Amino acid sequence: MLHADRLQCRRGCSSCCVDDLTVFEVEAEHIRYHHNDLLKTGSPHPVGGCAFLDGGGGCRIYEHRPYVCRTQGLPLRWIDQDENGDLTEMRDICPLNDEGAPVESIPEDACWAIGPIEDRLRMIQFEIDGGEMRRVALRDMWRGSTCD
Repeated sequence: MLHADRLQCRRGCSSCCVDDLTVFEVEAEHIRYHHNDLLKTGSPHPVGGCAFLDGGGGCRIYEHRPYVCRTQGLPLRWIDQDENGDLTEMRDICPLNDEGAPVESIPEDACWAIGPIEDRLRMIQFEIDGGEMRRVALRDMWRGSTCD
């Protein structure tokens, strides 16, 4: 892994795994498909942490976790537009992974670019929903699974 030496994220490191995360319906359906039994018979993690955390802070859907979860901890870059319409590259990294070279000095192609994957997910969702861009709160998925 490109940033393995600087990433401190490990099982139980769940400070970014919070309530109120939402995913596109197409991602929620992927989770329902692979974790239907968990959603039907399990219980969500207490409010405050992601509903899919286990008692030790581990992710119960790690193999099928949504995109937002897959990018956590990595050096991120994106383009932002200010009030004058000027574009600026922005960068960020989890404070736990801030050891080493400053995130601003990491080569562009070594940072995860936010935008392209979100656009693809948006297009898939648009095609499935016919224009509705429904998002699902991860905690709300526990209110009943629809896969059989």
